[in-house]
Parts: sequence; C-alpha cells; structure tokens
Amino acid sequence: MTSPASRSSAPPADGDAAVSPETLTPARASARRVLLAERDALGDLADSLGQPFDAAVAALAACRGRVTVTGMGKSGHVARKIAATMASTGTLAQFVHPAEASHGDLGMIGRDDVVLALSNSGNTPELSDIIAYTRRFGIPLIGMTRRSDGALAQAGDVSLVLPPHPEACPLGLAPTTSTTLMMALGDALAVALLEARGFSARDFQVFHPGGRLGKALLRVEEVMHKGEALPLVTPDTPMSRTLIEMSRKGFGCVGIVESLSPDGPPGPLLGIVTDGDLRRNMSADLVQRPAKDIMTRNPRTVPPTLLAAEALHVMNGEARPITNLFVLDEGRPVGFIHMHDLLRAGVD
Repeated sequence: MTSPASRSSAPPADGDAAVSPETLTPARASARRVLLAERDALGDLADSLGQPFDAAVAALAACRGRVTVTGMGKSGHVARKIAATMASTGTLAQFVHPAEASHGDLGMIGRDDVVLALSNSGNTPELSDIIAYTRRFGIPLIGMTRRSDGALAQAGDVSLVLPPHPEACPLGLAPTTSTTLMMALGDALAVALLEARGFSARDFQVFHPGGRLGKALLRVEEVMHKGEALPLVTPDTPMSRTLIEMSRKGFGCVGIVESLSPDGPPGPLLGIVTDGDLRRNMSADLVQRPAKDIMTRNPRTVPPTLLAAEALHVMNGEARPITNLFVLDEGRPVGFIHMHDLLRAGVD
C-alpha cells in the first residue's frame, strides 16, 4: 500500500511535468491543485480497499429487499447518486432522507433491506434515528465515513473508512475531496455488484429504454414484424399470387420458404423476391412463372438477438444497400424488419 507521503514525494508524471506554473492563470492553478489533490486521494482509496469492502459487497449482494442509501447535506447528494447508479445496474435501491426518516419515512426501510449510510464525520445527528432503527430490527448497516471512531463506524456492521486526506478547499471546510471519495467508492460498490451478478448490456437496456443509450442497445426482436405480418410464399407459388402477397403485406418484398403450415412455423428461407427482382425479370410471362425462378438466393438476414444498430449496418453494408431484412432463427423466418422500423425506433 502506498502512503500519502510516498505519493507526494514521487517524481511528477508526464502530465505534471508538461505544465509550467508560469503558464497557469490563478483560476487554472486553483483548479489544478484541487484535481491533483483529489487524484492522490483516489489513489490512496484504491490502495486501501480491504476486507471491509468485500464484506460490504457480500452484504449488498445478499440483500433480499432494497439497498437504502442515506446521508445528510453534501453526503446526501452523493447518496442519491449512489442509489440511482445501483438502481440502474440491477440492484434495487432507494434514497431515504435522514431528516424525513425521523418523521415517518423509516417505514420505507424494510426488514430485508440493507442500509448504506454516508457521513464524513461519522457523527451526523440526523442519522441517529436510522442507525437506531437498523440496530433495533437487525437490518444490516454499512457505514461510509472518514472517522473510524465516529458513531456511524462504531455502530455499523461494516465500516468503509475513507483515507484521511484533507479537503481540497483551501479553508479545509467545503466537502470536496471527501465527497469525491464517497462518489467513487459508491461507483466501485455498484460495479462490483454488477459484475458479481453477471449484469449484461441487455439487462442495462431494460433499465434505460429512453435516450440514445436505450436505442443503441435495442434488439432486432423488439422492433421486427412477426406472425401473420410476414410476407411468405412457397417456391412453386405463381408470381401472380406472389405479387398479391407482396402488395397485401406492403413491404415490397416476399420471402420464399420451403414450406408453409397453418399449424406450425414456416420452413427454411430459400430466397426473397423484391421490387428489384421484378424489374430485372420483367417479361410477358412473369405472372405465370413460379417464385423460385425469380427469387434471389442467399439474401442477407439477421438473427433476432442482433442489436438493431447492427441490423442497420447490415442494410447499409456491401456494395448494394437494402431496405429490409428477414430475421432467421435456425434458418427459419421468425420476423421481418424494414429500415423505416429502425428509423422510427430512433436507431441511427
């Protein structure tokens, strides 16, 4: 473990040496001092992680209810963020304000919950009722604090004690370094839980359906047409009926499958007929010819689990862009997707 003293006496990193004090304005000099102080504190926090961190992750992973995160003042703002991060990464979590807890919101904390309480001093008076409540009902309490001798650390089942770095504020009063450490430690807990549970990008999309992130993780199966909407005919279907199927389904495309059954899934996809195929095979006897004579074999297809953004890439790929794709599962069509479906879903 590297001590704060050894960190400060180490030779400057390349980034440090590249900055000459003479080139810094007072504002930039102040900002640099804050950022370097917090960087060093984060390094010591990483080096100081030990058995209490493992115990905290184990307690949170074993939680059968919610993780209730609480804190007062600036610690409360950090606690809200930690609760939100945990909730979005698969851990049921909520924030409870300690002052409101004393006036009825203790009822939000269940017997199967775990409480994660944040207090820089470890002696925040407003936390006393929550601490007492967890002790009375045997609710696991994890404390995140800078004081190992404070009330929170002494009462908690697990104490995550921050390294003793001063605040970056020149007065040593405004919560700066301490809140940065709490925020980072909360992120570390959330990610450790995420990895312990095997939380995937697919799971993440469930909790983030809106915005660009949700769109980026959208799957083909979530936007594809399926069932009766699929335009399908068999190889020997005359083009007169094939054209009717194309027009009826309205996609400008029809899939040619080995077999069709009203009681089961269609057979394997053999090819497709598109508007382009019709133009290339225009003749007086077109409507009498079977679909297999007109179809394009081995068309581009995608699986249902593919990301919608990847399906769009497939449509735009190769030398000739296309506007639609059949979705296959073990060679059989289970869906159909048009570029307009992807655009409407916000995939780009």
